[in-house]
Amino acid sequence: MRILVCISHVPDTTSKITFTDEGDAFNPQGVQYVINPYDEIALSKAVDLASAHNGTVTVIHVGEATAEPTIRKALAIGATDAVRINAAPRDAWFVANQIASYAEKNAYDLILTGQESIDFNGTQVAALIGELLQLPSISIAKKLEIEGREALVSREIEGGSERLSVSLPVVIGTAEGVAEPKIPNIRNIMSARSKPLEVIEPITVEALEHITKFETPVPRGAVKIVQDVDQLVALLRTEAKVI
Repeated sequence: MRILVCISHVPDTTSKITFTDEGDAFNPQGVQYVINPYDEIALSKAVDLASAHNGTVTVIHVGEATAEPTIRKALAIGATDAVRINAAPRDAWFVANQIASYAEKNAYDLILTGQESIDFNGTQVAALIGELLQLPSISIAKKLEIEGREALVSREIEGGSERLSVSLPVVIGTAEGVAEPKIPNIRNIMSARSKPLEVIEPITVEALEHITKFETPVPRGAVKIVQDVDQLVALLRTEAKVI
């Protein structure tokens, strides 16, 4: 079994997020980056499946050289080899096209992504890859097992859950519950340094959107403690102007 896992390089949730003075780009200065947590779940599941089915795991990332420590961590977790597409990941459409172009040239039985990246929360890449490759895709999978050439997937839906069976190859976006993230040991960290990391140039993809400006949320105002209903009504009328 050949498995391709798509990983993204995202700011740690403890990092303070700022933008350039013009507000048109993210400011990476002082930001700690990690593997996107949902992608780490996908990778951990892929490593388990490869072990059970005598398979291999390739991780693929669309990004610049600054992301290579993140890719090496993915190799330490258990990936067999890695590919970095040498381009800034400007949006989901661009990323999906790069990954689909590579996957089309290399026959994979299973393509895994996280359900979304925690920086943009778009939940688009898995579905876009499936459409570009003309493969079935399933998003927000909570459980995943492989039996022969069938993927058995459970996912939550409004009011309940559903269980799906789909023939390989397939694209699946994973959520919590699929696997526990693996912590690499020292031996795996050391061996990851010598695992293959291929760098390839991107294909040309037409831009379908353009970000004009980023803005941070308006800071919350001071809290006012209301003593009685009459004061609350007065504030709603005079300050909030909602009644």
